[in-house]
Amino acid sequence: MKIGELIKYLEDWVPKEAAWERDNVGIQIGSRNKELKNILICLELNHNVVSEAIKKKCNFIFTHHPFIFNPLKKLEFDKDNLIEKIIIHGLTVYSAHTNLDFTKDGVSFALAKKLNLQEIKFLQNADSNRVKIVVFAPEESVDLLSEKLFETGAGIIEEYSRCSFRLKGEGTFQGGENTNPVIGKKGAFEKAAEIRMEMIADKWLLPKIIDAIRTYHPYETPAYDIYPLKNENENFGAGCIGILPTEMSPSDFYDYVKKSLRLESFRYTKGNQKKIRKVAVCGGSGSELLGRAVASGADAFVTADIKYHTFHDALDKIHLIDAGHYETEVVVLDEVKKRIEKFINDKKIKVYKYSRSTNPVKFYKHKGDK
Repeated sequence: MKIGELIKYLEDWVPKEAAWERDNVGIQIGSRNKELKNILICLELNHNVVSEAIKKKCNFIFTHHPFIFNPLKKLEFDKDNLIEKIIIHGLTVYSAHTNLDFTKDGVSFALAKKLNLQEIKFLQNADSNRVKIVVFAPEESVDLLSEKLFETGAGIIEEYSRCSFRLKGEGTFQGGENTNPVIGKKGAFEKAAEIRMEMIADKWLLPKIIDAIRTYHPYETPAYDIYPLKNENENFGAGCIGILPTEMSPSDFYDYVKKSLRLESFRYTKGNQKKIRKVAVCGGSGSELLGRAVASGADAFVTADIKYHTFHDALDKIHLIDAGHYETEVVVLDEVKKRIEKFINDKKIKVYKYSRSTNPVKFYKHKGDK
């Protein structure tokens, strides 16, 4: 299996186009044309991660945080240069960052599942980035054409796939002297029974969709329309919200979060809710979603990188917990590992999760504390 095959599978789940526009996702260093060996999954790259990849004979490293975020101005190799080490050992480094944050079953979904939330959905759906495709075709061609469009990823609405709408009608046309119509004769005014078929798609799929229409539509010149939509995208978004299996007191919930995420400690501020059942989460830096969490009726909001004044904004409104950036994101690595193993289905290719922590944040304890 080529590395590119794995990358295609990953990007069908977490498309690069779903990422924040200033993000740098995809291949950071390496090639998609090499044969895939073993795989190492981590939150971010450092010398220890690369050393472990080499030791375990991996040639593909999946990271969440991009290794290269700002443009490189020069490549000057000196002692212990990490890029040089990666190149010498023939590694491919690949990152899925905000696209993994914004995708269903991505970072925030993994965090919600770690807290055993039920009925999970996006806290805030992505802004309009979808289109409606309308195609006019003879009835006998519609089934094949729709299948090919579904294969591009069109027709997905939340948990439903292969969604379309069909309406019978009559099309008219008159071919010019240089045409070769499938129905009727050139130069003659023709009427044809046709089906109007509609389906929704993410706008970044348009090149594939248009290519499929032109390839599999029987007409010499296919008739199709593309409409931009203002609907929110149900399939992508930020943060999650769900329901605890049973309601808890605030103190019990704090203990539950600490135990579930294996935290040494966390920062928090109290809301006015005496019981907690509805919980919002956002892996990583999710402070900007506080207003959405409050408006959604959440009793608590678990995220990271919360500023002092944001705690003030939450006081007496919602139980706000800063559980740490690393701690709220590292939970997604198990989901990534599971999906890659299922896709590869080859016992010769091993998928490893980095055995140590890359978290630079430490908690100071008094020398006498255990």
